[in-house]
Amino acid sequence: TKDIEVPPEWFRRGAKLVLDLGKVKDLAEVSVNGQSVGGILWKPPFEADVTGALKPGTNRLEIKITNLWPNRIIGDQQPDATKKYTFLDYRPFTKDSPLLESGLLGPVRVSVVTMK
Repeated sequence: TKDIEVPPEWFRRGAKLVLDLGKVKDLAEVSVNGQSVGGILWKPPFEADVTGALKPGTNRLEIKITNLWPNRIIGDQQPDATKKYTFLDYRPFTKDSPLLESGLLGPVRVSVVTMK
């Protein structure tokens, strides 16, 4: 969650405001000022039209990312894990397995696109 400042000049006639999350591993959900935008973003480009949700001035941006299931399995294998969240008969991952790249890797930016 982050508050961002949006200048009034971005809201000119014919302008479209696009939130680009950059690189995401693997699912993202976005809300702007409490309003869900873009649905579930699950493939590139990880972009959402935020024109109707942003306003001039301060805006609250919230991005939720879903971690990869293998990372949860690996986390449950760690010796200091106090609670296990997974139960599998087959264990393709061990406590020593490397974590897979996951999260909001960005860069995150808002662009103004002029519509013709």
